[in-house]
Amino acid sequence: MLEGTDSSDLKEKAEAACNTAQELAKHGLDLEPTKEDKNIAAALSTSYAGDPAKTSKKATNRNISKLTPASLVLTDAILQEFGHSVAENAVHIRHLVTNKLLIESENQDPRIRMRALELLGKISDVGLFAEKSEITVTHQSTDDLRAKLRSKLEKLVEPVEIEDAVVIENQTLDLQEALGDIEDVEDEEYDD
Repeated sequence: MLEGTDSSDLKEKAEAACNTAQELAKHGLDLEPTKEDKNIAAALSTSYAGDPAKTSKKATNRNISKLTPASLVLTDAILQEFGHSVAENAVHIRHLVTNKLLIESENQDPRIRMRALELLGKISDVGLFAEKSEITVTHQSTDDLRAKLRSKLEKLVEPVEIEDAVVIENQTLDLQEALGDIEDVEDEEYDD
């Protein structure tokens, strides 16, 4: 039934099986699902929703060929609806949130009104308060970068010599002589 299918995804395998079953239905194949077909389709769809990769791996061509055409058609219908409903629900929720924010933008409380307006401005379609980061890239030649790196490495390898401190023992230091006339400074007032 699915010998030519290279896909390993259950969704694609179910779609291919459904197309084959639909063609066979044109020539008399009964696709009316039984209760067992519905249970199989529900179990496959639930398993796929939980872990698509694991379910797809277990849904080998041999395992799928054991299922009835009605259960495969029903599985395909559920998986197709599942895929569409997620996108439709996301759009629906987006519109709902936007509409609620529009209502809240008329609120009497200025804090609520400002927050609603801020969130409306952050909607990607509006992008008024979108937070953007700017990155400035300064291009330098390889030779310039090597020279800077070499300079920094030389400073690390050959540190600047520091003079030893001069120790003054038992000498009194005359501030008047060292600093000059400090009487003018004493007269100034300082704010603490």
